[in-house]
Amino acid sequence: MMKDPLSYAMRNVPRYTSYPTAPHFHDGVTAGVYADWLKALSPQDSLSLYLHVPYCRELCHYCGCHTKATRQDAPLKAYAATLGQEINLVAGHMPNAGPVRHIHWGGGTPSLLPRQSLIDLTGLMRVNFDLAPDLEHAIELDPRLVTEQLAETLAIIGVNRASLGVQDFDPDVQKAIGRLQPYRVVKQAVEFLTAAGVTALNFDLMYGLPGQSPETILDTVEKTLSLAPGRIALFGYAHVPWMRKHQRLIDESTLPNAAERLALADLARAELLKAGYVAIGLDHFARPDDSMAIALSDGSLKRNFQGYTTDQGEQLVGFGVSSIGRLSAGYIQNMSDVGNWRRAIMASELPVSKGLALSADDRLRARIIEELMTNYACDLVPACRAFGLPTSHLNDAFDALQDLAADGLVRLEVGNETARVEVTEAGRPYVRLAAAAFDAYLAASQASGKARHSAAV
Repeated sequence: MMKDPLSYAMRNVPRYTSYPTAPHFHDGVTAGVYADWLKALSPQDSLSLYLHVPYCRELCHYCGCHTKATRQDAPLKAYAATLGQEINLVAGHMPNAGPVRHIHWGGGTPSLLPRQSLIDLTGLMRVNFDLAPDLEHAIELDPRLVTEQLAETLAIIGVNRASLGVQDFDPDVQKAIGRLQPYRVVKQAVEFLTAAGVTALNFDLMYGLPGQSPETILDTVEKTLSLAPGRIALFGYAHVPWMRKHQRLIDESTLPNAAERLALADLARAELLKAGYVAIGLDHFARPDDSMAIALSDGSLKRNFQGYTTDQGEQLVGFGVSSIGRLSAGYIQNMSDVGNWRRAIMASELPVSKGLALSADDRLRARIIEELMTNYACDLVPACRAFGLPTSHLNDAFDALQDLAADGLVRLEVGNETARVEVTEAGRPYVRLAAAAFDAYLAASQASGKARHSAAV
């Protein structure tokens, strides 16, 4: 007999936007190591660039991002200037890299940077890198701050995709999360962007927020559909007040319990599917003609720190405070303090705080986890062969999958000539649990308290 679904939904596991996950990064990866990794890049290594801007006008209670509030423009101008210096510095260490396929501005609220700073930084990227003709240039936006002038500026610098942080349209829920944002404001932002030619739009929604009910989430979905974004992300709110102190402003008694979270997710998902959107992995949806839905069907869908993506850049280079990059050799994370980050750059030093060099085992498990998170299945024999390891190397994962297999959430085939794992239709809401079975770090980190994660659903 299958376990209560809630017993699975309540398990705490990573979201697997990377493997190994960030809590396992360490200070053994230094600026010198990163410099060597950059120098080793070749013209065949296409790039993805991520720029992190850790500022907002105000902090929303639910936010889990590395950001701070500022009402002043001076810190933004200073940050932009240093960011430009970092672009020059990093580019100088990678003279032989290939074209840039993807640029992503995240935060925080990257559009807070002054207009001229956005133009100048984009110009620096054009000077230092070979931007591909089919470049996707994306930015995360707060709809409350989207003006006609901003939309025109984004078009000038070549932005062709924008993600709007909507979360929920209900006024009481908005009040509870510290983000008052009427429907008309979001609608106006959409109109400004589309009029300027930025027509590829994503909406970020959340379930599990304080005060949410079946009625409020259905209303949010209905209003979202009226604006017809090409992509919709439906994230489960991660209440992690031990990591983000401002989340303590949320009254925990108003948070939906595990059963209610599951019901809210199911309701929203059903409405989006009924409206014709294609389900993408754990928490994304896309119109059938959107490039993400196409990537799902042709097997090119990827997953990185921005979630599901069509980004085909082979090497991710991060800029800005706390940004994370991923090169073939491993992960790199920048310093999280603006002052230290700036001092390192002023001294012409790469502002690295930590990272992780990838072993063959890490690469194998990362590939399997990404395939499960994107395509819900992985043929393990060719995966193991690619990294020179036998399938028996994964016996620990096969053992960890037995309960999920017994409950019909995964199908596991392991024989002399075949080895395959597939997440069933019933198991898809719990795909993170299937991925976690291949995580060689998880048990030890949970036992030690080194890493704490959100619920699986």
